[in-house]
Amino acid sequence: MLFNSYIFIFVFLPITILGFFFIPKIRNFRFSFLWLTLASLFFYGYWNFKYLLILLTSILVNYVFGQLLDRNKQKSARAKGLLVCGTIFNLGLLGYYKYADFVVNSINSSFKTNLPNLNIVLPLAISFYTFTQIAYLVDVYKGETKEQKYDLISYTLFVSFFPQLIAGPILRHNELIPQFHKLSIFRFSEENFAKGVTLFILGLSKKVIIADNLSPWVTLVFNNADSVSFLEAWIGAISYTFQLYFDFSGYSDMAIGLGWMFNIQLPINFNSPYKATSIIDFWRRWHITLSNFLRDYLYIPLGGNRLGEFRRYINLIITMLLGGLWHGAGWTFVIWGGMHGLLLVINQIWRRLGISIPKFLAWILTFHGILLSWVLFRAKTFADAFHIIKVMTGIEGILLPHTFKIFLNWVPIGGIFKGWQELLYLPPIGGKNSLIILFIVFVSTLTLPNTQELMSRFKPNLRTAILTSMLATTCFLFFNRISEFLYFQF
Repeated sequence: MLFNSYIFIFVFLPITILGFFFIPKIRNFRFSFLWLTLASLFFYGYWNFKYLLILLTSILVNYVFGQLLDRNKQKSARAKGLLVCGTIFNLGLLGYYKYADFVVNSINSSFKTNLPNLNIVLPLAISFYTFTQIAYLVDVYKGETKEQKYDLISYTLFVSFFPQLIAGPILRHNELIPQFHKLSIFRFSEENFAKGVTLFILGLSKKVIIADNLSPWVTLVFNNADSVSFLEAWIGAISYTFQLYFDFSGYSDMAIGLGWMFNIQLPINFNSPYKATSIIDFWRRWHITLSNFLRDYLYIPLGGNRLGEFRRYINLIITMLLGGLWHGAGWTFVIWGGMHGLLLVINQIWRRLGISIPKFLAWILTFHGILLSWVLFRAKTFADAFHIIKVMTGIEGILLPHTFKIFLNWVPIGGIFKGWQELLYLPPIGGKNSLIILFIVFVSTLTLPNTQELMSRFKPNLRTAILTSMLATTCFLFFNRISEFLYFQF
């Protein structure tokens, strides 16, 4: 079930809200709590019932491990053994469903073997709920859950709470479970509901009005990577840069908005990442909950910055390599992660040397580094990625559309500039409209306030209601081409 679908907005969500707030309050709101848990499981099982069985198995096993860890002495040898077993279970489940075919293909490619593919279908959200539960087990092992006793229903809702289940944000136990035990969440709040609906619509508009309309340009370029021209390559790369941002940040906004409707506060996952002036700054703004997870549960346990500068750089690269692999079962994702790890190392060395450059130049370098890395992230193969990057950098020469000659006739032909072409290889790409649209999206992203800033000024009045209704109506007009969120595939 997609957030951007009629069945979710007009059937599932109203029924779930009505049941949660207005059914009889039996046994101190326990029935409302159970209702939300069952609704979340139904939301997940709506895709495929077999996926639900995998999720429930993962929840039950991790809950048992958590209980056993809680009963043992903090950080004892027995507790460490339980943590290792629980982590192996989680990584084994994730590895089988997400990476088994990747391993088989890598072996076949490296050793010229012909092992058959397992053709395993990736269960939705397995990367997200696996990381969530590994973090939970580590926190139990550290004794950070001692103040709260979590029953099976609370734990199940923590993992499966439908706003964040499919694509995050990645939660820690203390960010969500304590909220479930506050009686105030069971009382309908007009203010929270109004804020939630408004943020949900803002996130929905990011997805259906911006991201989905950039998608055709991205697909055309990356599906024809070996034939695109200079301008097409840039349009495809920039389009994907903003498609991914508005698609994923739109989902995160909708998740937070849905949480507000139920009086639940979910963590912010994006903070204008394309305004970053360094790669370090970027990762403090992009997919914040994943960055925090990688820092707290991988980078710091590896030694962080406690073992000297060289070890710090190695830890950064290892962390980002594994972060890349988490995103997808492919070597392009691994190299993408390694690229960001290397950029983080360069950024750290730059800071250590105390070199200062103008803020605008720092932003240009950062943005272009991020943009080129997204080409590798999106491309189907290394060959496709490298060809697009070569075309973008002008290594293979630059050809511009003949229609631009009226503006750029002063540019001399020769050297890197090879001249003009009558039509681009992909006619839908490269026209004046696409350039204007991308320019508007680009400038708006860099200059306008983000959704958190907009919501900080939120006032539930008639003007806000009218503007939100108009934006919602516009979104619904785009529902004739409903598409999944990009991070569903990760």
